[in-house]
Amino acid sequence: MSLRARLEDFYELTKPRLSFLSVITAVVGYLAADPSRNFSVLISLLIGTSLAAGGAAVLNQWLEREADAKMVRTQSRPIPAGRVSPLHAFIYGLCLSVLGCYLLYAGANLLAGTLTAATIASYVLLYTPLKRLTTWNTLVGSIPGALPPLIGWAAAEGRISTLGWILFAILFLWQMPHFFAIAWTHRKDYAQGGFVMLSNADANGRKVAVQAFVFCLALVISTLLPAILGYASWVYGVIAGVAGIYILKPSIAFLNESKRDAAARKLFFASIFYLPALLFPLVLDLWLI
Repeated sequence: MSLRARLEDFYELTKPRLSFLSVITAVVGYLAADPSRNFSVLISLLIGTSLAAGGAAVLNQWLEREADAKMVRTQSRPIPAGRVSPLHAFIYGLCLSVLGCYLLYAGANLLAGTLTAATIASYVLLYTPLKRLTTWNTLVGSIPGALPPLIGWAAAEGRISTLGWILFAILFLWQMPHFFAIAWTHRKDYAQGGFVMLSNADANGRKVAVQAFVFCLALVISTLLPAILGYASWVYGVIAGVAGIYILKPSIAFLNESKRDAAARKLFFASIFYLPALLFPLVLDLWLI
């Protein structure tokens, strides 16, 4: 195997697209909180969260290597495909995680470093094993996914204000319909891998669809709080409302059994476009008011 192919495998292990989301939401938290825009802290946040998110992804795949080998969509990943040994993956993931936490601690503050460590621990030690034990894993897994904005906020202020917790709530609630759409689309694969998902215990998908809709509705309400509480202007409030209608439409269609498979895919893609369409205007609005 060439050096380039080897490096590509180790890069793939960090799940760069998923890790990128963690970095972006951490930066959103930082920019929403920090009035001084400390460049050195921002750099530490960018590098630290990138390493930590990548490390958590590697450790997740190390733990799930046997399940990944059973699922069509994951069996070609570097570990189950045999291109990276489990030992090398474990060492790599651990080093990335520790270095990421240290950079947040040394480059920002203790709270940011501690929240980063909590994110990794909850993702690897709670969410990952719970996927084999209970359908509640999705709810638990949304916690580490929602912590990056708090890491960014803590890096900026050394504490977490009300708006920081609102950002946490938005990310937490957003993940539920996003993951439910994925779980329903890949329900056969998850069952093959031995994961206990709500979509596998719900033959017609009614429970999955209802929960996706309820969390979507709660998400839309939470996105209006910055404007309602005076942190953002009515301009952001209008954008949040329009974005809310956009993501509610496929979640309502998801309730229709005859359209469930197609609606799940539409909800998944809508959730991807929804998040930047909401967070970027929020940060811009906070900068301008």
